[in-house]
Amino acid sequence: MINEKPQQQKTESIKSVFIEEAQNWSRIVIGVVLAMVLFNQLLIVNATIPTASMEDTIMTNDRVMALRQAYLFSDPARFDIIIFRYPGDDSLPFVKRIIGLPGETVTIRDGFVFINDSEFPLRDNFVKGPVSGNHGPFFVPDDSYFVLGDNRGNSSDSRTWTDPFVHRSRILGRAIFKYYRGFALFHY
Repeated sequence: MINEKPQQQKTESIKSVFIEEAQNWSRIVIGVVLAMVLFNQLLIVNATIPTASMEDTIMTNDRVMALRQAYLFSDPARFDIIIFRYPGDDSLPFVKRIIGLPGETVTIRDGFVFINDSEFPLRDNFVKGPVSGNHGPFFVPDDSYFVLGDNRGNSSDSRTWTDPFVHRSRILGRAIFKYYRGFALFHY
C-alpha cells in the first residue's frame, strides 16, 4: 500500500504532461489553420484551369495564384491575367486576360483586335494559333473590362457572353504565377 501513492502520482503527472502537450499542439494547429484561412481570404486566390482557353500561357489543369490586393492602389491594366467571378454565376472562378479597358471600344476583325478604331491591331503575340472571326464593336463601360482567352479558338470569353464585360467588383485578383506542372511568373 505504501508504493501505490507514488505510482498514482507518477501516472497523474504523465497524464497532465500529455494533456498539456496536446493542448499546446492543438493551439498551434488551430493557429496555423486560422492563418491559412485569413491568408487565403485576404491575400491570395488559387484557381485550377479546367480548360484550354489560356493555352499556351497557362495549360489545362495548371494552378494559378493571384494577389487579391493587387488593385488596391492601382487599376487593372491591359494584358493583366485576372481571376474573376464569371458574369452570371458567382460560383465559377474564371481566368482570362484583360484586353479592353473602361471607356475603350474593342472591335475584332478577321481575328485581330482593334482598340478605339486604331489602324493597327493590338500586339497580342501570346495568342495561340490562327484566329478568325468578327465581333463587336464593344464599348467598355466604366469600372468594367473586356477579357479574352489566349487560346481564342477555344475560349468562352467577352466575345460570346450575354454580358460581355467583367465589372471591377467581380475581379478576385491578378495572377502572379502558375504552378503544378511547372512554375512561371507572369510578367506585366
